[in-house]
Amino acid sequence: MLGRDETGALWVFGYGSLIWNPGFVFAERRAARLAGFSRAFCLRSIRYRGTPAAPGLVLALAERAGAECRGLAYRVAPDHAEAAHAYLREREMVTDSYLETVQELEVEGLGPIRALAYVIDETHPQFADLSPRAQAEIIVAASGPAGTNRDYLHNTVAHLRELGLPDAELEALDLEVRALAGERQG
Repeated sequence: MLGRDETGALWVFGYGSLIWNPGFVFAERRAARLAGFSRAFCLRSIRYRGTPAAPGLVLALAERAGAECRGLAYRVAPDHAEAAHAYLREREMVTDSYLETVQELEVEGLGPIRALAYVIDETHPQFADLSPRAQAEIIVAASGPAGTNRDYLHNTVAHLRELGLPDAELEALDLEVRALAGERQG
């Protein structure tokens, strides 16, 4: 199975909603860094934070030279690994817009480990390379079965702050969305 270590445990990299809503049983989580990728609102959401008629935007890992993404590495014990992997496939691969990959993370207190990471397929029709202003305009208006696109952004920013992993680009986007929505600055 992808992302398993020598003990049979599954490692998973969380960089967006997996930070505040993992949805699977895990044994531990640690701060982690993934080199060569950035966290970006570049996936049109038609199932969770938008609809086919009015897509929202959700985060994805985009491969970019010189970039790095800080998030969480989850270790799933061997007896929960298959269930967690099946859950993640159902959640993340719903429209096949992600590529299921194994990436090397630098994990706090452990050093390098290999983990399951869902990376945007930039050839997929849901990939969207938009300016921050265009992202904000979509996020402020979009809503889907999982809730508003604004809540998704706000939750991610708040949890990254709480974990001591602030993301300057997301912070700026959050401020712009709040201004467009007439919300109090968080």
